[in-house]
Amino acid sequence: MMTAKEIRDSYKKFFESKGHAIVPSAPMVIKDDPTLMFTNAGMNQWKDIILGTRDPEPRRRADTQKCLRVSGKHNDLEEVGHDTYHHTMFEMLGNWSFGDYFKEGAIDMAWEYLVDVLKLNPEDLYVTVFEGDPKEGLERDDEAAGYWLKHVPADHVINGNKHDNFWEMGDTGPCGPCSEIHVDSRTPEQKAASGKTGRELVNQDDPQVIEIWNLVFMQYNRKADGSLEKLSMNVIDTGMGFERLVRMMQGKHSNYDTDVFQPIIKAEQQITGLKYTTFEEEEEAARNHSQSSDLKAQNDINIAMRVCADHLRAVAFSIADGQLPSNAKAGYVIRRILRRAVRYAYTFLGQKEAFLYKLLSTMVEEMGEAFPELKAQQQLIARVMKEEEDSFLRTLDKGIALLDKAMEQLRAEKKTELDGVQAFRLFDTYGFPLDLTELICRENGFTVNEKQFDVEMQKQKERARNAAAVENSDWVELQAGEQQFVGYDYSEYTCHILRYRKVTQKKNEFYELVLDYTPFYGEMGGQVGDQGVLVSENETVTVIDSKRENGQTVHIVKQLPKDVSAEFMACVDTDKRDASAANHTATHLLDYALKQVLGEHVEQKGSFVSPDTLRFDFSHFEKVTDEQLREVERMVNDMIRQDLPRDEHRDMPMEEAKKLGAIALFGEKYGDKVRVMRFGPSCELCGGIHTTSTGRIGFFKIVSESSVAAGVRRIEAKTGKECEELLYELEDSLKAVKSFFNNAKDLQAVIRKYIDEHDQMKKEIEAFQAQAVERTAKQLVEKAREVNGVKVITAVLPMEPAAAKDLAFKIRAAVDGSLLCVLGTKAGEKPQLTIMLSDDLVASHGMNAGQMVREAAKLIQGGGGGQPHFAQAGGKNADGLSAAVDKVIELAKL
Repeated sequence: MMTAKEIRDSYKKFFESKGHAIVPSAPMVIKDDPTLMFTNAGMNQWKDIILGTRDPEPRRRADTQKCLRVSGKHNDLEEVGHDTYHHTMFEMLGNWSFGDYFKEGAIDMAWEYLVDVLKLNPEDLYVTVFEGDPKEGLERDDEAAGYWLKHVPADHVINGNKHDNFWEMGDTGPCGPCSEIHVDSRTPEQKAASGKTGRELVNQDDPQVIEIWNLVFMQYNRKADGSLEKLSMNVIDTGMGFERLVRMMQGKHSNYDTDVFQPIIKAEQQITGLKYTTFEEEEEAARNHSQSSDLKAQNDINIAMRVCADHLRAVAFSIADGQLPSNAKAGYVIRRILRRAVRYAYTFLGQKEAFLYKLLSTMVEEMGEAFPELKAQQQLIARVMKEEEDSFLRTLDKGIALLDKAMEQLRAEKKTELDGVQAFRLFDTYGFPLDLTELICRENGFTVNEKQFDVEMQKQKERARNAAAVENSDWVELQAGEQQFVGYDYSEYTCHILRYRKVTQKKNEFYELVLDYTPFYGEMGGQVGDQGVLVSENETVTVIDSKRENGQTVHIVKQLPKDVSAEFMACVDTDKRDASAANHTATHLLDYALKQVLGEHVEQKGSFVSPDTLRFDFSHFEKVTDEQLREVERMVNDMIRQDLPRDEHRDMPMEEAKKLGAIALFGEKYGDKVRVMRFGPSCELCGGIHTTSTGRIGFFKIVSESSVAAGVRRIEAKTGKECEELLYELEDSLKAVKSFFNNAKDLQAVIRKYIDEHDQMKKEIEAFQAQAVERTAKQLVEKAREVNGVKVITAVLPMEPAAAKDLAFKIRAAVDGSLLCVLGTKAGEKPQLTIMLSDDLVASHGMNAGQMVREAAKLIQGGGGGQPHFAQAGGKNADGLSAAVDKVIELAKL
């Protein structure tokens, strides 16, 4: 039986023998494409070739690509774990042809690999072809059907509708008909028992008759108005699910029963002490008529283990590619995946402590050879995952405490259903999923109003959709051609507009322009895009931003030029560019200095470079000390004073760049030829804009050092003119402080004297306040009235919250026997209610200070809580204090 590694290698060797260049996987996290956060298909990295903005050579390529599908059109997240063949992170085996072979070649090679090389049974293979769509004016793909008939009988060729057999990347962009290859992996017994042929089960969600390979024949480009136009060249884009292929080759009926996932699942069983049942074991249990409750409990465990095994891979690869969990965009998607796994482990595997990170070593052992970035960053990945798990587990505990309170209130009100709005608030604020809320409520005899929850969820989705809605019109082509970037050598250049389109976002309209020649650097690699102007004979158009899209700079303007066919002079705002360049070069020097001071383990994890500031994220497992930061600053400024010249190498082969010692970053996509940027000892691969020498930076000053995530630190710094302004601010602040102390020469000594005097006065005031509390306690005890054997003490007086608590405990200590003490205090305009009960009133009379204070606090427009014998509540309405005190006495029912 072939292992997963052997299958992966056989695919690459087969297509290499067919003249394909074997290329490395692109990063799973996409950094410079505004339309995508993650690679969700093998073709993502070739979008610019397909759209005609990059040279297609070599025209034949193949690889295994890391993919993630959790959001947007290709959203598999909620199915993951519940079936045997959907995943978030998966490997996509792919081969491409850019204007070389087309349908016949793709079909013949796919068949040869599956049947002749891997020896899959041809009788179990079924293929689909596009049946056509009259509305689109598209006929059946008879061409593909004819090529398939060379290999399979006619009853194994199935017509597929537009949904299944017309592949589209999104609402717009490259698309075309496709042919799917499906495998019937049922056992002979299952086939006989079902009475159905494999043909009847294709695309019917049967877990044993599944798609294994999709051959996409890209012929069209979908325009914004929905119409189709022919692509400039035909493209073959095939994608085969690696995990599904391994399943077929290893004779399994679930992807999770293969050697891709089993080592992780075995580690889960070892840690949890629970058993995972394979597909065959599940079938056996069902045949033996096991108790339905036992089957359900085991099924819950199986789903949870599959979820954890799958999500572990998605999160680990994302962190390795440089995407940390966060509350925004791609980072939020990763956080959501990780939290889904934590929740399943918490609910069904009994894991109340961080669990997922413990599985990482097993995963790295299995996949580290094929994906060395996992092994290189294992320690960082583990730390980030553990911190995220710990954080969410604390959140779960908070959510459970809130849910307990809500259920307590339901019991008091004799209700049996939790409001869906409350359930949604738990989800929205604490990440508490609905099914977990339902599970806990069910265990306590309550239900949840799902319809109300769904209504709230829909409202939130609408808000998010409206906030993010972007409408792109079609590109208006003025002339054919590819853009040439000249910004490394020029800040001004003569140009013409190749194409433009209108973009509408949040009711704001602007235009995107693509020029034939541009000195504008489009935002990429953490460096902001250039701004500037386009100047023609008759007008000047302001470029408010420039972004990178499909390998070219897109210039953003508020007004379309009156004459779009005119010749323009593209002029970059050089003041802003020079400031950005200084900050960018400074990040390279900073990276080098950090490695020297902290160690070679330092790895860049992200950066942001603008004219005003620079931000640099890096791997390091503890706070950088002030002494280390000062040493880094000195080293960077020393390199600046040396005025090291820029040593730039363009289009250098990657192997030569490595020999130079150039630093490549994990999670970045590099071509065969790269740009090397060297400043003295600093040498990195970089496509950004830099100074001509380090002296142009002027000066470097770190303004902050902080934590971004477990094992990742962030430095923010200033250079040049911004440093000068920073020094002026510090100087002005120092002068202002000195003026408060009569411009004392030894400012530190004077401030120390004032602090010592303040501390002494504070102690004296606290002693005086303690005496006042003692006197007040004595007076109140003396004035206590007795009601049915209970000493009742009430008062409304001005007092700080801490003193009120102290007063209540002093009264309790001074009173023997039953006590009900209610204090209404006011500090400034802030009211507070304090209740103290003797133990016998709690034990024998069933009183509860926490419940009483919550009810009475409504009269001061506040809330609070505490223990049965002592509780406090704050509020907003001081005028209601007397009424609140009276309310407590009323609630006591003495």
